[in-house]
Amino acid sequence: MSGTQNIALITGASAGLGVEFAKALAKRGHRLVLAARRKERLEALAAELGNARAVTIDLAAAGSAVKLMAEIEAAGERVELLVNNAGFGLRGAVAELDAARQREMVDLNIGSLTDLCRAVLPGMIERRSGAILNVASTAAFQPGPNMAVYFATKAFVLSFTQALHEEVRGYGIKVTALCPGPTRTEFGAVAGFGDNGAFDRFAADAQSVVRAGLEGLDRNRAVVVPGLLNKVGAASTRFVPRAWVRKIAGAIKY
Repeated sequence: MSGTQNIALITGASAGLGVEFAKALAKRGHRLVLAARRKERLEALAAELGNARAVTIDLAAAGSAVKLMAEIEAAGERVELLVNNAGFGLRGAVAELDAARQREMVDLNIGSLTDLCRAVLPGMIERRSGAILNVASTAAFQPGPNMAVYFATKAFVLSFTQALHEEVRGYGIKVTALCPGPTRTEFGAVAGFGDNGAFDRFAADAQSVVRAGLEGLDRNRAVVVPGLLNKVGAASTRFVPRAWVRKIAGAIKY
């Protein structure tokens, strides 16, 4: 499309890693579209960065990805870089957590991410350029009793992203799964474990996680696990019996 402007689309851009992705990509000179639910935060960030605009949207809602892409096209923009950062977790047993809220987690963490990848890929393939960074987690490497749905959604993101990496690498498109461990953002408060335990002791800062993710994407690494302890933990699940992995994960107190 003549006159179309390339943009970096960041989901979940109103807090945590999303804010840091926005700041880092703005410094790199990208024109940004920031998508999230919290309008005031989003608009304040867009105003601070200057070369950005906010789109208030609930990406867990049915049809939200289609709506967002239509809005971007109507603005004369096309996605050259997609950062699928939107997502949340919940702490608790599957039988006790709210069923609708757990389904919302699946719809956001998996459904929206998949829909947005599918939406941007045909154009990237046609242009033979583009990049996608999907935020997974070290939770992707093992099952997570008491956070079962969240861990499972991140396992999907990791597997899906690795497969996508292979599918499109011949077109010059970069695809990376970023798998951070505990990170100092609002995630813990939303998930329900806040200030305690291993999460706080081993949490990384959001800036270093974002830096590792973008550097890995630059190199077209399929998977990026920031931090030595996280790398060791992720790798160790391949050598420990699955029954042990389940029990160890279930014994961790968040």
